[in-house]
Amino acid sequence: MIEAGTPYGIATGADGALWFTLVHEGRVARMVPGQDPVIHQLDPADGQPTVITPGPDGAMWFSEGQGDRVCRITVDGQVTAYEAESPYGIIAGPDGAMWFTQMRGGTIGRIGADGGRAEFEVPVEGGMPAYITVGPDDALWFSVNQGTASGRDSPAGEVVIHPLPTPGAAPVGITRGPDEALWFVEIAAGQIGRIDLSGKIIEYPLPDRASRPHAIITGPDNALWFTEWATGHLGRITTAGAIQEHPLPLPPPNTQEGDTARMAEPHGLTIGPDGAIWVALEAGALARIDQP
Repeated sequence: MIEAGTPYGIATGADGALWFTLVHEGRVARMVPGQDPVIHQLDPADGQPTVITPGPDGAMWFSEGQGDRVCRITVDGQVTAYEAESPYGIIAGPDGAMWFTQMRGGTIGRIGADGGRAEFEVPVEGGMPAYITVGPDDALWFSVNQGTASGRDSPAGEVVIHPLPTPGAAPVGITRGPDEALWFVEIAAGQIGRIDLSGKIIEYPLPDRASRPHAIITGPDNALWFTEWATGHLGRITTAGAIQEHPLPLPPPNTQEGDTARMAEPHGLTIGPDGAIWVALEAGALARIDQP
């Protein structure tokens, strides 16, 4: 475990390093496993950087929900910012552009390699699109948090919405699975969901329905790995629906600030350059987990 501010999003870059956001400090960090992290202070510092992902240009891209910016950062820390309305999820699309969700505006945004901008409306009133990923059909798939749905946006901007079976499920993380389907987490319902390209949805209840699953990725073992924010666990589900849970380490309390008891608060996770699973713990650390 590596102590480091308040990590939120984490991803492995094309440079073979781990990149992570420090949401409350307004910073982005780069770390090669086994070395000390290099911290880049953002200006302004109150933008609350959250989700981070590699771009097609060798740089990293991240969202600032409070700062209303989508940003690009190079290996040496040079930042280029683009205006956006409460962006959150962000991913490199199959067309070489960056695609991102705008939660407050209820739209999907696109920034092309030439800097050209486009927006596509999510037709769910108050829906709040959250995470976004590329599907096996080369379309952009996203979760609609308050709209309790999954959405698909073609590269041409044609949006289709698939309501979830469980009312108020509040999906957040979504990722392409190893089985040519999309997998997502339902933070309010305590379930993992699967949607295939035809729109068929299957939901898998977690052992603790109050665990509040947050982010999800496909692991190198062809299973899905996800964080459980409320219980401080890392979960694993196979494509057949078998679920395992692993407790995450808790950073030591900051007694100088009177912080003597807290949760791990796991958010983002990624497969590191070393093949291990790395988890961002907002309580103040990065956790490294070898696959069991």
